[in-house]
Amino acid sequence: MDALRNARHGAGMTQAGLADRLGRPQSYVAKCEGGERRLDVVEFCAWVRELEVAPMTVLQPVLEAMDGASD
Repeated sequence: MDALRNARHGAGMTQAGLADRLGRPQSYVAKCEGGERRLDVVEFCAWVRELEVAPMTVLQPVLEAMDGASD
């Protein structure tokens, strides 16, 4: 998912670095970013907390893409 990857890049963090902070393997981050695995609300909150970004910073592009898809 581009929004997750972009947020991580914006925070200057590698997949391995984020995975370490989340207590997960690097493959977890890769699968979430690649769309192979979805995050639940609790996981999403942990993700943005570790990146130190506001949740809407990550969600806004997703919502905008959904709005554009319905046109």
